Amino acid sequence: MNLSRCLAAAALLALAAHLPARAEDKAKTGFVDKVYKNADGTESPYVVFVPKNYDGTKEVPIILFLHGAGETKNPKAKKEGQLPVQVGIGPAIKKREKDFPFIVVIPRAEGFGWGADTANAKRALAMLDATTKEYKVDSKRQYLTGLSMGGMGTWSIATAMPDRFAAIVPVCGRGDPKQAAKLKDLPCWCFHGDADASVKVEGSREMIDAIKKAGGSPKYTEYPGVGHNSWDKAYGTDELYTWLLEQKKK
Repeated sequence: MNLSRCLAAAALLALAAHLPARAEDKAKTGFVDKVYKNADGTESPYVVFVPKNYDGTKEVPIILFLHGAGETKNPKAKKEGQLPVQVGIGPAIKKREKDFPFIVVIPRAEGFGWGADTANAKRALAMLDATTKEYKVDSKRQYLTGLSMGGMGTWSIATAMPDRFAAIVPVCGRGDPKQAAKLKDLPCWCFHGDADASVKVEGSREMIDAIKKAGGSPKYTEYPGVGHNSWDKAYGTDELYTWLLEQKKK
């Protein structure tokens, strides 16, 4: 290529760099459907919430949300149950959708349990990893939360990998108090209703007490007279999201 052609090509590249991005090149925002391809060739759908102002120019904090047993995928069910995005953090995001500042990964369990050693947990973490590669994510502001079965999963995953997240928010779940010392340095805000008949409030109380005895300083909110659906109040707490943004790994 001669000099004149090189200069012309360079000019075209410079012009293209200053052209406004096409609509189809911009990242979709809001609740976006995704598909994760498993090692066996099967596919697992999940949802990612992308902040309305996301443009890929700055790092965004990210939350991994684990749903409860009621939203588990059940191929034998005659009718589709509620989807994970319909319970817990999803409705809370919709009320704040215009300025909700987090990317949120919402997987769906394929069978019961989010324990750290389960296929569900490993798949959820892989979805989180895939999302951090697809979007511009703040690696020091990754958070884990879940309700009921997901609250148990939050405790389990956090004790298995206490250095992975900047903070955790277990809601109406129970953990293993014998493992709680591993969480003494991990910021935690736990929520539970004291009238919960499905997962007894003692499950959260015992974990919080064990972390404190190990030298930690977890936050704990207990709702008097509230049953199992304490997640509505928990994820409806504006201060929770302000607190999360303040938690950053060193």
